[in-house]
Amino acid sequence: MVHNQNILEGLLRQYFGHKVFRDGQLDIIEALISGKDILGVMPTGAGKSMCYQIPALALDGITLVVSPLISLMKDQVAALVDAGVSAAYLNSSLTAAQYREALRRASLGAYKIIYIAPERLLTDDFLSFAQGADISLLAVDEAHCVSHWGQDFRPSYLKISEFIKVLPKKPPVAALTATATADVRQDIVAGLNLEYPFVTVTGFDRQNLYFSVAEPKDKYAELLTILQSQGDKSGIIYCSTRKTVEEVYSNLSSDGYSVARYHAGLKDYERHESQDDFIYDRKQIIVATNAFGMGIDKSNVSFVVHYNMPKNIESYYQEAGRAGRDGEPAQCILLYSGQDVRTCRFFIDNPDDNSELSDEQKQLIYKKDLDRLKSMTIYSTTSDCLRQFILRYFGEMADGFCGSCGNCDTKFEELDMTVEAQKILSCVARFKQVNRSFGRTMLADVLHGSQGEKVKSFGLDKLSTYGILSGVTSKRIFKMIDVLIEYGYLQQSGGEYPTLQLTEKSDDILRRGHTLTMKLPKEIEDRKTAKADKRTAKNRTISGEINEKLLSELKTLRTKLASEANMPSYIVFSNATLHDMCVKLPRAPNALLSVSGVGSRKAEKYGELFLDVIRKHVEYGMSASEAEYDAKPAPSNKRANDTMPAPTNKQGATDSPLYSHKRWTEQEDLLLQNEYENGDTLVEMTVSHLRTETAILSRLKKFELIHMYNDYLI
Repeated sequence: MVHNQNILEGLLRQYFGHKVFRDGQLDIIEALISGKDILGVMPTGAGKSMCYQIPALALDGITLVVSPLISLMKDQVAALVDAGVSAAYLNSSLTAAQYREALRRASLGAYKIIYIAPERLLTDDFLSFAQGADISLLAVDEAHCVSHWGQDFRPSYLKISEFIKVLPKKPPVAALTATATADVRQDIVAGLNLEYPFVTVTGFDRQNLYFSVAEPKDKYAELLTILQSQGDKSGIIYCSTRKTVEEVYSNLSSDGYSVARYHAGLKDYERHESQDDFIYDRKQIIVATNAFGMGIDKSNVSFVVHYNMPKNIESYYQEAGRAGRDGEPAQCILLYSGQDVRTCRFFIDNPDDNSELSDEQKQLIYKKDLDRLKSMTIYSTTSDCLRQFILRYFGEMADGFCGSCGNCDTKFEELDMTVEAQKILSCVARFKQVNRSFGRTMLADVLHGSQGEKVKSFGLDKLSTYGILSGVTSKRIFKMIDVLIEYGYLQQSGGEYPTLQLTEKSDDILRRGHTLTMKLPKEIEDRKTAKADKRTAKNRTISGEINEKLLSELKTLRTKLASEANMPSYIVFSNATLHDMCVKLPRAPNALLSVSGVGSRKAEKYGELFLDVIRKHVEYGMSASEAEYDAKPAPSNKRANDTMPAPTNKQGATDSPLYSHKRWTEQEDLLLQNEYENGDTLVEMTVSHLRTETAILSRLKKFELIHMYNDYLI
């Protein structure tokens, strides 16, 4: 059994091209290798799969991975095989003959990792194999599916604990998920019969994601504005109904966008074709219901737009989290409207039939779903930090200002709104005079002094509170009503047409003299432009400065290789890996291994092809630059560390005019340091930078990489 951290890091480097483990990974891996059960809650993109793939390589025997979706299995297995790991999957996409052959090979020990759908665990043929196999680890992906309280409860996941019980020897179990509240975590432990598990929650914060909420009058017009700002980046648009998917898909197609669609109403082959078009980058955008996405391991999704509000924070965060898996900046945008709440309520009131649940369980889930909808609605209307709201929902403490969400980037002001709150609450109280209760829209109309027929038909224009906020915009009145609901001064009833009532807390403002401050947006012009400019600047800072032409050439090569192998581009190399290549500019095989995401197998398989592109870019780019430079007089040697006199050879003649006298750029400095750390010789560095040995040594000394010139062995 392997315990040594150096060996584990060696496996990480060899197969996956990463030098160090991410937060929480090593603790989980060591716990599993020592035989403990674990429950790991890690955000999307945090490397959950590495938590069981490294132990699978370190342990003797076979690792089984229970996964809910075929697409995830296919992508994971393709990526593992490409990295040099023997792996297979067992699911309904295989023919009967293929399934039997895969089981036969598995029984001969051909695979280290086998992915399997939960429905197949208790089938006779798989049980026969499993009971005779050396199963060293069982990993359960998307473990929240075992929980009745999880947003994606799947009865088939209840078979996992039954399967474990019939094994000759219980293997350590790794339960992994991206979203799980405290209640769901307890349910996972119980549902999988985890024994004294090591539990780790690495944190839900993904700082590369930018969250924003908009409440536009015209959602489609707002969507077009968003897409124009995204350029040719890849993205997902989530809609709450099949009808909306079809409408948005049709409109975007007519407007010339490269778009696919996905929902349960399509035929199987249509869904598979749409999914493949998106994953293989044949289509830039996919419009889908929540039926799409779980297990989609596409790393280069740059934005996720929710055209409609989801039913709960768990679903929203999981779906939005499909953006930015490669660590690059990504946008998560929610387009909210009051109708979204009514649509979500309809789905909660009319759930899919689940005969495996008792009436009592169904009622408990119904109440839980209503509570979740309330939280989702508050998120969609709050003026507080959106990132803080999400993190606190999952039980994680967070600062009140993240500086990187739509609310924090909007200029807010803290105002004493006690008088306005008194007027709003008084108006709700006055509704008793007409023996009726009303919702947000009617309340806002009365306060604003609407001349609408409904207001007059109920006699609401005769109330003393009619028009008492006529000088305030309707949008601002709605915002204040939402804040009063959020803070518990107003209560919103259930039903298809929710109404407002006062609460015990209302008297704090109406009678007890309590004051109330609200954080409301300032009325400023061109706010959207200012926010867009700030996001652009932030994204540019996070991404770093890279050569876009080289990046484009590397992506073209990646697409070609992926197409020839019939697999998604990101399995060859992720965007983050290509970006790292553009920064480090490796030109030798050993230097390529310093790039994040390049393991020894991929370096051997693809290395020379990518190195050739980089070499041509560096060599031709430098030659052209130097030729242009040599047409001008050489600058004077004013700063010894930034310029060097023309070198001379032993006979005193001037060296080649191609040697540079220009100042060192920041990118060239970074390249030099990487070359030194990668063990390049002095001669190699002089050729690489077209500078003299003295200039190279002087620069290395400046960065304290050497102390004396003769410290460096050529």
